[in-house]
Amino acid sequence: MEPATRDNRGTIVATVPLLSEVRAKVLARDHTEANMSNANGRFVWYELMTTDLAAARAFYSSVVGWNPVDTQMPGMDYWMFNAGERPVAGAMKLPEEAQKMGAPPSWIGYVEVADVDDAAAKVTANGGTVHVPPTDIPSVGRFAIIADPHGAPLAVLKSANPEQNLPAEQEKPGHVGWNELHAGDLPTDFDFYSKLFGWVKKDAMDMEEMGVYQIFGTDDVTIGGMMKKPPSMPVAFWNYYINVGNIDEAAERVKAAGGQIAFGPDEVPGGAFILMGVDPQGAHFALLGSR
Repeated sequence: MEPATRDNRGTIVATVPLLSEVRAKVLARDHTEANMSNANGRFVWYELMTTDLAAARAFYSSVVGWNPVDTQMPGMDYWMFNAGERPVAGAMKLPEEAQKMGAPPSWIGYVEVADVDDAAAKVTANGGTVHVPPTDIPSVGRFAIIADPHGAPLAVLKSANPEQNLPAEQEKPGHVGWNELHAGDLPTDFDFYSKLFGWVKKDAMDMEEMGVYQIFGTDDVTIGGMMKKPPSMPVAFWNYYINVGNIDEAAERVKAAGGQIAFGPDEVPGGAFILMGVDPQGAHFALLGSR
């Protein structure tokens, strides 16, 4: 497998199997349960921008077990992916303008904030970039698309329906169980996110030549981990691990549905396994399961 590269918009265009025993232990950790009503600073939504909505719906329905639901949003073909009855992610068509600029299909995560305009101001004040300024979506909320100082894209959201946009239940099938940043510079980027979301450092693990793996979260919940990206990856990015059941069965579903397996399944201490793949339209995804 060739080393991972990303374009200057922070979207994945290839992947590399980067995993160590220490990192595996991090992904296998138990996640702390927290008050689900306190969403500020936590990932509450994930969104796929793709070139073929029908094909993407079929792929993720087969691989993850999501149930696609048409939102019937006026003026937009927007679908939700439900885990059971719970909406956990969305999917929309990658705009033609973005495709012409070479942007490939990709996933992006949304973090809940108290004030999107204030968050956007903090982004620029602390070396980040606001790609889409604070914008209202009627009956949905206010959002902005940002990037950290080294280009990793992310979205901030103030939901109009906080009872619906709850943080992911990290241990449940079909939910994102771990959020991972491959940072351009770990100290700089952690400081950026700390000022933006109030994230705090939790455990840290020395991965020797790979550097420090910094677990992070809010005061009451663990959200994910951060590490310095390897030199083969020219642009920083976020990676999201979706919980599935049996990882070998999931791998077969990926292949049967026309996806590619870039890495794995690879065992993690404690009996868990991870897999990194590419869907038929070119968006990269990651799975976390068991055997």
